[in-house]
Parts: sequence; C-alpha cells; structure tokens
Amino acid sequence: VQLVESGGGLAQPGGSLTLSCTGSGITFSSYYTSWIRRPPGKVAEWVSSIHSSGTNTYYTDSVKGRFTISRDNAKNTVHLHMSSLGSDDTARYYCAIDSGGSWSRDPTGYDIWGLGTEVTVAS
Repeated sequence: VQLVESGGGLAQPGGSLTLSCTGSGITFSSYYTSWIRRPPGKVAEWVSSIHSSGTNTYYTDSVKGRFTISRDNAKNTVHLHMSSLGSDDTARYYCAIDSGGSWSRDPTGYDIWGLGTEVTVAS
C-alpha cells in the first residue's frame, strides 16, 4: 500500500496551491481519505476528509471556505485545493487512510500514510 503526495511548494500569502494524493496497492475508492498537516515545531493537525464516494466532506474550522477536498476514484487520486493561504498554513501535508474504513479528527486514528509534501507560505 502506498500513498504519494505531490503539489507542495512555495506560495505567497493569499495564493493558492493544489495538493494531490495518489494511492496504490489498495482499493482506494473504498476508503475515506484525509489530509493531515504538521506545522514546523507543532503537533499534527487533521485538516480534511472525504468519503470514499466523494459525497461527504469534512474540514477543520481554520480551513473552511478556503480549502476544498475532492477525489477522482478512476485515477485513485484525492486533491486538496488550498486558497487564501496564510503563514499558518505552512506545514508538511500528509495524505492518510484509516484501513478500518472510517475517518477521524485525531491524526493517531490513521494507519496508512504517505511521506508528505511540504507547503510554505511566505512572501
């Protein structure tokens, strides 16, 4: 099982980035998929989750209205479109799955993780 994130980089304050997570070795379309971030020097924070079918989405309060999670099961890919970025969004962003089939606001609830992609918001 492998999750591979991409799309990170440097963004200016107020700018946008779209992250992608591609899964392999797993029936990707059967699982909720989540994004979790770890800001520098801080604990990991759950960001967003999407139902296996894409019908339901969930966001932490700090990103509501700015981030949009979506998925394309035909391509085994989940995206996180981030807009109105601020310095507080600087973090390493991870794609994660709970093989038990659920989702959680607690990062410790996930047992399948990608290696992450770095997002830096700075002018």
